[in-house]
Amino acid sequence: MGTSDLDRQIEQLKRCEPLTEAEVKALCLKAMEILVDESNVQRVDAPVTICGDIHGQFYDMKELFKVGGDCPKTNYLFLGDFVDRGFYSVETFLLLLALKVRYPDRITLIRGNHESRQITQVYGFYDECLRKYGSIRVIDRKQEVPHDGAMCDLLWSDPEDAVDGWGLSPRGAGFLFGGNVVSSFNHTNNIDYICRAHQLVMEGFKWMFNNKIVTVWSAPNYCYRCGNVAAILELDENLNKQFRVFEAAPHESRGVPAKRPAPDYFL
Repeated sequence: MGTSDLDRQIEQLKRCEPLTEAEVKALCLKAMEILVDESNVQRVDAPVTICGDIHGQFYDMKELFKVGGDCPKTNYLFLGDFVDRGFYSVETFLLLLALKVRYPDRITLIRGNHESRQITQVYGFYDECLRKYGSIRVIDRKQEVPHDGAMCDLLWSDPEDAVDGWGLSPRGAGFLFGGNVVSSFNHTNNIDYICRAHQLVMEGFKWMFNNKIVTVWSAPNYCYRCGNVAAILELDENLNKQFRVFEAAPHESRGVPAKRPAPDYFL
């Protein structure tokens, strides 16, 4: 990793722009080489500016550097807890890590109690890493659906026009998400639109957020009482779309049910 690459990455991270996954891996490997050679009791020469918890508050860390001076002009000692709770733990930690690799003798990073796998899984850094660098392809689907986490969110979350970002779901599991979340997801994953189900729509299908997500519902007259129509979505070899809407089967063609259907509390 050359000096010019590091300088470019530092300037990019100062703008709160994420690095690529390959760049993150290379940066972490280089940082490991440096940190493993440091002592448990690391010597730090004065003058030095000592900094406490940052907790992912990236823009407040930028204010810190405005007050204290940029590295390497100022010699810094950070006492840990770089991540969790704030919205930008990834960018915060990567900027500090890049500065450490670029100026190893001018910045010292001490591990805090939040720099651990167990704590970050509770307080946000782990989930933030999954959102920004993870993939739904790596979720362990061979499990009972947990009460929270990526697997639960994937199965229970719903789009909502009135939500900007993320919101609490009335289902009691998962979240509501707005158009900006869908736009970001589609862009990151290089897809045109999301096709999903699991939510009753009376017309059988429903586009949202400028045709960036569509809900398809294929159970007409849901629970034999909702009065909705159903739909299926056909894609041809060129991915041209055609919705086919259909109604419930005629009453005379239905068999006699063995028992009443169970009530569905989560449409």
